[in-house]
Amino acid sequence: MSTNSDSDPDPDVDTEDPLSRNRLDGEASPYLAQHADNPVNWQPWDEAALAAAREHDRPIFLSVGYAACHWCHVMAEESFEDPAVAELLNGRFVPVKVDREERPDLDRVYQTVCQTVTGSGGWPLSVWLTPDGDPFYVGTYFPPETKGRRPGFGDVLERVADSWADPEERSSLEDRAGEWTEAARNELEETPGQELDARDESEAGPGASPLSDVADALARSADRERGGFSRTGPKFPSPWRIEALLAAYERTGRDGYRDVALTTLDAMHEGGVYDHLGGGFHRYATDRTWTVPHFEKMLYDNAELARVYLAARQVTGDERYAEVARETFAFVARELGHPEGGFYGTLDARSRPPGGGDEEGSFYVWTPESVRDALDEGDAELFERRFGVTDGGNFEGRTVLTLDATVEELAETRGESVETVRERVDRVERAAFEARAERPRPNRDEKVLAGWNGLMVHALAEGGRVLGEETYVDRAREALGFVREHLYDPATGRLSRRYADRDGPDVAGVGYLEDYAFLGRGALALYGVTGEVDHLGLALSLAETIVDAFHDPDRNTLYFTPDHGETPVTRPQEPRDQSTPSSLAVALDLLGALDHFRPDDRFGTVVESTLRSNTVRLESRPTEHVSLALAADRAATGHAEVTVAVDTRRDGAVTVPDEWHRRLAERYVPGLLLAPRPATDRGLDDWLARLDLDEAGPVWADRTAANGPTAYVCRSFACSPPQTEIDPATEWLDDLSPRPQSRSRTVDE
Repeated sequence: MSTNSDSDPDPDVDTEDPLSRNRLDGEASPYLAQHADNPVNWQPWDEAALAAAREHDRPIFLSVGYAACHWCHVMAEESFEDPAVAELLNGRFVPVKVDREERPDLDRVYQTVCQTVTGSGGWPLSVWLTPDGDPFYVGTYFPPETKGRRPGFGDVLERVADSWADPEERSSLEDRAGEWTEAARNELEETPGQELDARDESEAGPGASPLSDVADALARSADRERGGFSRTGPKFPSPWRIEALLAAYERTGRDGYRDVALTTLDAMHEGGVYDHLGGGFHRYATDRTWTVPHFEKMLYDNAELARVYLAARQVTGDERYAEVARETFAFVARELGHPEGGFYGTLDARSRPPGGGDEEGSFYVWTPESVRDALDEGDAELFERRFGVTDGGNFEGRTVLTLDATVEELAETRGESVETVRERVDRVERAAFEARAERPRPNRDEKVLAGWNGLMVHALAEGGRVLGEETYVDRAREALGFVREHLYDPATGRLSRRYADRDGPDVAGVGYLEDYAFLGRGALALYGVTGEVDHLGLALSLAETIVDAFHDPDRNTLYFTPDHGETPVTRPQEPRDQSTPSSLAVALDLLGALDHFRPDDRFGTVVESTLRSNTVRLESRPTEHVSLALAADRAATGHAEVTVAVDTRRDGAVTVPDEWHRRLAERYVPGLLLAPRPATDRGLDDWLARLDLDEAGPVWADRTAANGPTAYVCRSFACSPPQTEIDPATEWLDDLSPRPQSRSRTVDE
């Protein structure tokens, strides 16, 4: 029998240099997999790559992007597939590729550096780091050759590599890295309101009317003619801003708030940022008129936008807004639905037409010729008039569909009845949709993210409540069940970030604050609609983990990363709204709502102290912290809540009468907390045991049924007597509203 000498390699130890090959072939992320065949020896962000950087004393080139990002694909084709660029990256750097959707913590940190240093950010994010991970050079997209003020990527690589090799210049780079890292820590980790803790309690915390302050600022910045919150492009949906305006309108009755919100919703729906054939919204518009979008479709945008269109329907009673929500839900189910119940993340902006390379928007755009290929002559003419299809087009010689003519305008022009034209338009749109379905489709990023699914669960639960459609509730229940099964550990109360199918289930990443907050809010909403206490149990469990793993009682804040996660450079917070609402704000809103179910003030204390420490942020930059303002307002004025005590079903759930749900959904009550409970205290004791609560919180305590379903309505820290009829219960919602008696004041123009 042979034995190993000291010089023999241990067969159980991997002696391969990780930098010798592209290691993305082992990654489940679709974005990383897209780069597995690059000649660049890409490394995932892991200890092997970081250790190799330290061992070889090379700077790290970090590239952060995501699968649906158009300019990420462009830079990959121009630079990362170039053998000369690959040789330079492989020989003088440690090239690391990160999917921002899997590692939002890394993206937050280095994106903040980019925004601080350059004044802007975006994707792809390109960062050069010391072997210890500290940034010293940063940018976004770099062209292959220098264009105007934008340096060529190869030139940047040569310059950085040469500077690193020169001891004096390297010292300067390391000094810069230290300065930038300290700046990132100050921006992301500090809480500028800490000094307010010493104030008198009456002075600490956000002002008396954070909602009105934010709504006033949004109204001043709004494009009153074209919608949105700038008077030039690009324009982003920012659904939380619309939510704040509608909430301020409900509070004050000032028509100016409502008008800005509805103008924006109408402009988005009528423009090219909305998919008029397939439903759903593209990422954002590149112009003032919402005509030409960046064509990627994101689960989070469509979830949050569906919710605000539902709110607009409640505010106005206009079925157009309900139809947008329905079409958006249909798109999500059809094109982003996982067969087992969850939702995938994104659709790419690009697809590949026959005989050509990938083109942005090619799946969605039309020419007169393509219209006539799909429809007969008469239908083609109607389609072109309806959606503004012309020879010149509005996007690189082709047309992004917009609502160019209403059904009423078409009927008048054609001398036909509105109903006749509407039926024909519906038929023509279906035919065009079916013809478009034969085109090469955009790629889909088939990973399931806990937080983004939470946003969709929330939207679907609200859709079921507002529209009275049980299908949406069922879909929300399936999605939440999928996440619970694959990404939630009931023993620890912890979430994983991502699920993917890769030769079987592949689960990766710690859950971030957005995962806990977004999923918890979705679970709470689903409980309110269904009366199924297990959903509330999940929300409470996630809230407990938020307090245990994300809350810092010394700095009075919630961090984006858990205390059991990695901390690259710094531990970030997320008080600002980004492409999704502020996770810190949503977490506070969730904790504030769930505080009503606990017999103690564990959650409420965290909300109060964290809002106090964020006062300076909210007061100095209100439009960047809209979700935080919504959370602060609800903390100041009290959640509107409706407790309904009703008989328990055999499965332990309770069913609020459909008519009660319908009547409650007729009113727009921002942040309405529905809290169904069993009719008797004995039934409630069973629920409390399932929730591991010793006693009932104030939303349930002493609120039993009296001769059938019984409602208890509370708002603005005042409550109604028990109501056994729904009409007086809804009247109490109005009577207890914090709105002033006079509604005559208007927003300054």
